[in-house]
Amino acid sequence: MGNEMSNNGMVISESSTPLPAGVHLPIYMDNHATTPLDPRVLEAMLPYFGAKFGNAASRNHSFGWEAEQAVDKAREQIAKLIGATAKEIIFTSGATESDNLALKGIAEMYRERGNHIITQVTEHKAILDTCKRLAKQGFRVTYLPVKADGLIDIEDLKQAMDDKTILVSIMFANNEIGVVQPIAEIGRLCHEKGVIFHTDAVQAVGKVPVDVEAMNIDVLSLSGHKIYGPKGVGALYVRRRNPRVQISAQIDGGGHERGMRSGTLNVPGIVGLGKACKLCGEEMEAEGKREAELRDYLKAKFEGALDYIHVNGSMEHHLPGNLNMSFVHVEGESLLMGINDIAVSSGSACTSATLEPSYVLKALGLGDDVAHSSIRFGLGRFNTKAEVDYVSDKVIDVVSKLRELSPLYEMAK
Repeated sequence: MGNEMSNNGMVISESSTPLPAGVHLPIYMDNHATTPLDPRVLEAMLPYFGAKFGNAASRNHSFGWEAEQAVDKAREQIAKLIGATAKEIIFTSGATESDNLALKGIAEMYRERGNHIITQVTEHKAILDTCKRLAKQGFRVTYLPVKADGLIDIEDLKQAMDDKTILVSIMFANNEIGVVQPIAEIGRLCHEKGVIFHTDAVQAVGKVPVDVEAMNIDVLSLSGHKIYGPKGVGALYVRRRNPRVQISAQIDGGGHERGMRSGTLNVPGIVGLGKACKLCGEEMEAEGKREAELRDYLKAKFEGALDYIHVNGSMEHHLPGNLNMSFVHVEGESLLMGINDIAVSSGSACTSATLEPSYVLKALGLGDDVAHSSIRFGLGRFNTKAEVDYVSDKVIDVVSKLRELSPLYEMAK
């Protein structure tokens, strides 16, 4: 590897430390953006790219029946992971579509009952941009603030509800800071008030226990590629009873998926999503424990070697594999350049095309300079302790060198 430029144009020489055993570059540690396909998921999918190519809507021959059986099996696998029934699972192209279908479909279906929607400021853009669209159509949207730890205040939610509130959409776990909201409490409050509760659970499903019944969740979005499944496939859980939730279709043509989402089903993708959910159900507990241990080890290494760093978001209510840290007096983009053999993120993947500070971190009350110095580490199924050692040592080395060049750090010292 060559030398790297710092943010003020000076050259930082790269460490020439030999690679430890079991470490291969580049290292992937951005598992909130996407996950690698588990080989066992690929194995389950492969037959449906070949001999088992039927259309699941073809009811007149064995090719269609075979595809339909595969889809039904996947529905059951997904439902089991979240405590639902197979008939409550609607297939989509991914969580962005699921979020759009949930919000627009509920808003349209229940418009005569009310026009008020509640969400939070730290939601994914798939929710925030959909809410903006609905606001232009005459819906009233309340954006709840979050506390410094990233959690909403349940009292704020209670105060925001009125007799025109038809929908609350609060993300289960945040994609940038990994904070897990008090979902069961939110669901209970919504049910008491007769309000539909949707959660974008993309980062939570398969990582932490999710039970739509116990948590009073009415509608839930999930995606394949965040749980070691394929891209381009997702699902929407839609509650069938107590209460029965109705959703207006946003894509018409053929009445597939109980009339909520028309279109020929992506059978290989659906099979992969089902298999990914099955594996998560079997391995989530052990995997979560291992990821949390690696995360805490990474955090401890940073805290042992560096000053002026802090974790963003509540560590008490947190995804096991997430660590979002600010390395104050270091420009995040310069840090990323210095560790360019490690895949991490300086914000969510959906906002990384812009150099604006992360709106999620700003919502926690962080200043622009601190927000810009933040890095998200997303540990996953295939990361090892040797990789964590390499990453921590490399980050500590580059942060130390960048700070040697920083007049702000000198002043702080």
